Amino acid sequence: MRAIQVATYGGPEVLSPADLPDPVPAPDQVVVGMAAADVIFLDTLLRGGWGQQFFPRTLPYVPGGGGSGVVLETGPEVDPAWLGQRVVVQTGASYAERVVADVDEIMRVPAGLPIDMAAALVHDGATAVRLNRLGTPRKGEWVLVAAAAGGAGSLLVQLAVGAGARVVAAASSDAKLALGRRLGAEVTIDYTQPDWTAQVRKVTGGGSPLVYDGAGGPLGTLALDAVADGGRFVTYGTADGFAAPDRETAARRGIRLIAPLLDGPPDRRTRRELLGVALELAAAGRLRPTVGDTYPLDRAADAHRALAARTTIGKSLLLFR
Repeated sequence: MRAIQVATYGGPEVLSPADLPDPVPAPDQVVVGMAAADVIFLDTLLRGGWGQQFFPRTLPYVPGGGGSGVVLETGPEVDPAWLGQRVVVQTGASYAERVVADVDEIMRVPAGLPIDMAAALVHDGATAVRLNRLGTPRKGEWVLVAAAAGGAGSLLVQLAVGAGARVVAAASSDAKLALGRRLGAEVTIDYTQPDWTAQVRKVTGGGSPLVYDGAGGPLGTLALDAVADGGRFVTYGTADGFAAPDRETAARRGIRLIAPLLDGPPDRRTRRELLGVALELAAAGRLRPTVGDTYPLDRAADAHRALAARTTIGKSLLLFR
């Protein structure tokens, strides 16, 4: 089968096409023929050697953490009714034509949901549902989404709008801000401007009661200034490392800091439940991922370069057809 392999840590150029043996399912596993693989910023960090304490990798490895496809084979202890089913898969090594997965790592794609849209929800859909529960946007309150045109950010905008909140979408280009408006944001702000947090405070009348930081790093750290006293600051961005909001300042202002990534990834059961909610919301038309860029498998390096350059709007996918 065709796959992408990382033999040494480094830049996008270390993503090399490879011909590997087809995987064989164990008794409680299936083989999924991939239709689309999810590409997330975490993939670029792991490729460079970051995060071994949370996401250990042994070289050489096939990148990726999931996607969607069709069940091609089942192990001897697996219900053969799975054969031919459209599924999403939450497992490693998904930059490959075939992926082996435990039965509890797959879920059926709801009827009517395109299979590529399902792949776009594997990570960011589950993440957005988790962050939405942590932030709990309320009807009529202001919600700032920083990095609003990202895979998770664009979904958080929709979830907040769906809850009746008034959304400020912050992003770095006209095209990304235009996406925020299409998704229902009431206000858009360019967060490359030096006074962007002051603009947020002015528009919201003193700060946003809820801020989602999908940028991280210095920009995410600065986003604390946009939070209203007594508000909630949910940070999950890693593009420039983790945000480092001043805890004393936050405590003095009564701001609750929520940083779920510092707790490590949720367990498999929780990930499965979160993804199930995201898929059902999408099937019901209440959540729609924005797929900005798609690439064939052998151009995985280009997908990583676009993510690093921050030119991607919404999701990036590798397509296998």
